[in-house]
Amino acid sequence: MQYLKRSVATDVRAKADRGVRDIVEKTLADIEDRGDAAVRELSIKFDGWDRESYALTPGEKQDCLDQLSGQDLKDIEFAQAQVRNFAQIQRDSMKDVEVETLPGVVLGHKNLPLNSAGCYIPGGKYPLLASAHMSVITAKVAGVPRVITCAPPFQGKPAPAIVAAQVLAGADEIYALGGIQAVGAMAIGTESIRPVDILVGPGNAFVAEAKRQLFGRVGIDLFAGPTETLVIADEIGCDAELAATDLLGQAEHGPDSPAILLTTSEKLARETMAEIERLLRILPTADYARKAWESYGEVIVADDAIEMVRIADDIASEHVQVMTGDPDFFLRNMTNYGALFLGARTNVSFGDKVIGTNHTLPTKKAARYTGGLWVGKFLKTCTYQRVLTDEASAMIGEYCSRLCALEGFAGHGEQANIRVRRYGHRDIPYAGAVEPLRGAE
Repeated sequence: MQYLKRSVATDVRAKADRGVRDIVEKTLADIEDRGDAAVRELSIKFDGWDRESYALTPGEKQDCLDQLSGQDLKDIEFAQAQVRNFAQIQRDSMKDVEVETLPGVVLGHKNLPLNSAGCYIPGGKYPLLASAHMSVITAKVAGVPRVITCAPPFQGKPAPAIVAAQVLAGADEIYALGGIQAVGAMAIGTESIRPVDILVGPGNAFVAEAKRQLFGRVGIDLFAGPTETLVIADEIGCDAELAATDLLGQAEHGPDSPAILLTTSEKLARETMAEIERLLRILPTADYARKAWESYGEVIVADDAIEMVRIADDIASEHVQVMTGDPDFFLRNMTNYGALFLGARTNVSFGDKVIGTNHTLPTKKAARYTGGLWVGKFLKTCTYQRVLTDEASAMIGEYCSRLCALEGFAGHGEQANIRVRRYGHRDIPYAGAVEPLRGAE
């Protein structure tokens, strides 16, 4: 393995993360303390945005829809249809179960939707309407009855495309709020915003850290950081123009977005680096993409495909674009990734915007233990049990009683013993130090 380019040291990133943590902690405490007043001050300070209510009215929603062309609306509806279709396929794969595991013993589980969800839709730098599809539609397909959204104002007003996407996706409440104040208001609740059960959606470092600190008080989809992309390529499946385009296409998210090329060809690696420099002279978003590439870009030359799999699994990237002679080799063998994009005909942008899979994906190596946002994130798989016969209750009770005795749990043991006495008609000794209450036998 050979590095032709490496990213900045991890201690630089850690120092930046510590600063974000401190700011978020103080801000959330202020929202907890002062509610709407704190949210308003933060919105004015960071977005220059103030209004009597941050909730959009029906008239404002319609006005945003009216500002889009017919083709714009059709394009949004097409993308949302793809997302809804795949989310429904995922939901249909999740079955409630009920089975008699022993004679007279019935166990089951139900997949229950959460009661409310808060979706953050980024929009300060780019109006990312696709995040509305990915979060609101997925929650609605899961059956969540109350789905609220927050998106920051864009250029001093609600972004028409984002609002339209939220309306068409089925959001129940839409707020023009961004940043920590939006996430804090949805999770903690204020005088004007009822709290939710789960927070989902991507965002900047402050939004991601706020979600991390609020986890436990509410559920979250995943711990998210800057957008990451890994391009795995060889000379059979890719050329320098494709590799460079796919790297910079994601690096434009922001100056801290990692973009990594992993290849078995030093020739392709060097040609791609040269092509990146050419594209950075003409790409309209080159200011963001160049900073990301210079600080967080990497180029790695591996010995063979097996080593590429090992390196890729260690990186555990959010997006993995595979353009090799045999992309299915990586589908068969890789285990750590947010989403795979197999072959040159597809790419990360398809997944981000329209193809139907969800674009809210794990970053910062979280792909080692979780996948991305999907319909199952909005469901609780809750178990239940029933015992149908006296014989089954007494039989299970005897096992339970002995196991409780091994652990020294007298109260647990008596829960079992009373069933053995009542339903098994056996004179089993009381598990505690005193006699049972009258009627226990």
